[in-house]
Amino acid sequence: MKKIYLLFICISLICFSFSSGIQAQSSTPEQEPSSIKIEGISIYPNPAPAGSKIYITSDLELTKTVKIYTVLGKQVFFKVLIGKELDISHLNRGVYIIKIMEANRQATKKLIIE
Repeated sequence: MKKIYLLFICISLICFSFSSGIQAQSSTPEQEPSSIKIEGISIYPNPAPAGSKIYITSDLELTKTVKIYTVLGKQVFFKVLIGKELDISHLNRGVYIIKIMEANRQATKKLIIE
């Protein structure tokens, strides 16, 4: 009886090993939409004086989602930006990482506030 169970298990394993199953990754490399870079992105002034505004421009000039992080990765600012002007007067002096998303494109830059 044990031999029959062992034979059944072996045959099952062999059958399952040859089946195609579910593939976790596709065979064609696809690029995530958010990894496409924003064309002509510009942040100025950078370094920016404390208590001021910065201006963010790009070639497409579409609505942008702006997130600002500390160098430790804590998000300190979020804004959906329709124009170019971004008020950063509430941020302290220091170095920040600014992540900008426009349509399905993204850019990450360093922002210094003096």
